[in-house]
Amino acid sequence: MDGVNPFDVSGRTAVVIGGTSGLGRAIALGLAQVGANVVATGRRPDTGVTDEIRALGVRTLDVTCDVSRRSSVDGLRDAVVKEFNGADILVNCAGRTFRKPTKDVGEAEWNDLLDTNVTGMLRACQAFYEPLKASGRGRIVNVASLTTFVAFHEVAAYGASKAAVMGLTQSLGAEWAADGIRTNALVPGVFVTDINRELLMGTARGQELLQRTPLGRFGNAEELVPAAIFLCSDAVSFITGTSLAVDGGFLASGVNH
Repeated sequence: MDGVNPFDVSGRTAVVIGGTSGLGRAIALGLAQVGANVVATGRRPDTGVTDEIRALGVRTLDVTCDVSRRSSVDGLRDAVVKEFNGADILVNCAGRTFRKPTKDVGEAEWNDLLDTNVTGMLRACQAFYEPLKASGRGRIVNVASLTTFVAFHEVAAYGASKAAVMGLTQSLGAEWAADGIRTNALVPGVFVTDINRELLMGTARGQELLQRTPLGRFGNAEELVPAAIFLCSDAVSFITGTSLAVDGGFLASGVNH
């Protein structure tokens, strides 16, 4: 790699689904800051993030995407390919959660969550397979969770969905490796976002999570960005089907006091 920066993603086209809020938004803006053209999309229009991306001097696109509808995901792909003549990076951040005793979780609630968090991710990966393969350096980053690896009280549906995200990541990491696509998972630790704020702030649960985190604090969204850029870059040329935790040491910790 003489004279080549393996972390350089400038000029590449990145699609961040779930990129209009929370950690997805931070990742989208982080990729734009290092020169990637970024399409940050969600179910609802958000010209704010699009304007921020344009202000960084890279190209973007105003388009919405509902991962629960295949036609919407395919429409996103078609719009991206038309505008950018392809795609190099897919970041799957769309997701939702709820807290409820598992004995009371209805099948419709369960199915709706898994449809967004797992099947929606599958739809996106399938839709962008051909453009990523044609890129020759396709990168998929699936956002997993601490609950991929450990149980959180009364969020069984979310935990099951995020465990499935890792299974999907491993399967695609192996199956699509020969197609030039590297598929890996990013595992955020405890970052306060709109999806979990009520579960964390000022609660016994939030305090327990802080105690379990060796660094002793919640993460800042910007701290996730360098790891995301790494997984989108040529630096992962020999890395596929695995996960990278940015968790303040949470998954490594046992007794901290």
